[in-house]
Amino acid sequence: MKLALFDLDHTLLNIDSDHAWGEFLIQHNLVDTVRHKKMNDQFYQDYQEGQLDSIAYNEFVFEFLVENDQNTLAEYHQQFMENVIRPQLRPKGFEAVQHHQALGHEILGITATNDFITTPIFHAFGVTNVIATTAEQVNGKYTGKVLGTPSFQNGKLIRLDEWLDGRTVEESWAYSDSYNDRFLLDYASHATAVNPDERLQQLATSKGWDIVDWSI
Repeated sequence: MKLALFDLDHTLLNIDSDHAWGEFLIQHNLVDTVRHKKMNDQFYQDYQEGQLDSIAYNEFVFEFLVENDQNTLAEYHQQFMENVIRPQLRPKGFEAVQHHQALGHEILGITATNDFITTPIFHAFGVTNVIATTAEQVNGKYTGKVLGTPSFQNGKLIRLDEWLDGRTVEESWAYSDSYNDRFLLDYASHATAVNPDERLQQLATSKGWDIVDWSI
């Protein structure tokens, strides 16, 4: 297998979809706006600093999923996709995905953000294989809990190994913006830092990884 691994937020997208979802809920008065903004911003800062409690954050995000049925959630997500996400899809992200598809490589989207938010976004890029932090469901209802290992930092490699299920990767490419993904980038045969944060910029320079600008 030749495998291309794509992070989502600030890599294929100009924005962070997880934080943007929280902002969307706030703007539409679908949550306690004061509490939600305070917690959403704090968790986002923790992520940027590499100190995120992934379980605590996802359980916070999942509160809204628990409180609404699947049809209602699908309607809100469609609005979110059209009004917030689609304008932020990076054309150079599309080009990179299509480049690997043309070469016959297996394409895998791999993100720390949960599957409810991100699966439709990856699909918009033509990426059908997705690893994301999984929001547990029982009988079609969200429980508010994380199922399995969150795909955050080294958790991405754990989830990748589960996904491969013994299959061998001959050659791999990985694309990400974040120092949190240093483990994934180090795993890949070919690592590319996409509009990297400061710490990843330094690491990529020291390791001789490619550094590219996909911003619009």
